[in-house]
Amino acid sequence: MAAFPVVLDASVLFNAPVRDTLLRAAEYGLYRVHWSQMILDETTRNLIASGRMNPVQAEHFVDQLASAFPEALTIVPSDQVGAMRNNPGDRHVAACAVCAHAEVVVTFNKKHFKSEDLSEWNIEAKHPDQQLCHLFALAPDVMVTILIEQAEDLRNFTLDSLMAVLRSHVPTFVAQVQERLSK
Repeated sequence: MAAFPVVLDASVLFNAPVRDTLLRAAEYGLYRVHWSQMILDETTRNLIASGRMNPVQAEHFVDQLASAFPEALTIVPSDQVGAMRNNPGDRHVAACAVCAHAEVVVTFNKKHFKSEDLSEWNIEAKHPDQQLCHLFALAPDVMVTILIEQAEDLRNFTLDSLMAVLRSHVPTFVAQVQERLSK
């Protein structure tokens, strides 16, 4: 299966449980992850502002992303950002998708990525729930394995408690996984 390129928006990278699941899927080769320096800067700025990380932790986080996904960082020229038509605050994200040859931007903020603004570039904005459901449809056993490993890697978590946390962010995906596990 050829890994297709996908851009993860800062809103997704900010959300630790969803980010972890999506990045694990990329590690398994279900897709090829991309972001720009502006996306990383927005993510770390928001993680620091929210108190979820301090500046040292944020720098370590970015270093870990670069180490795990050395090909993910996509150079985005400013003229490409200027050519985009979606919400001005997120044009850099759509421009990253163009530069990465990605047809999908995964974001919690789909209203900033209207289809009429992206169609010229053959880009679609997907909520993380949609993207995880797509990955589950492609490789259900792999996605279950990812969730089991994710729960095992977290302190004081079981698969059930991880699913409970994910349910508030990606409910359809969690329902599909739980249905498969109940068979």
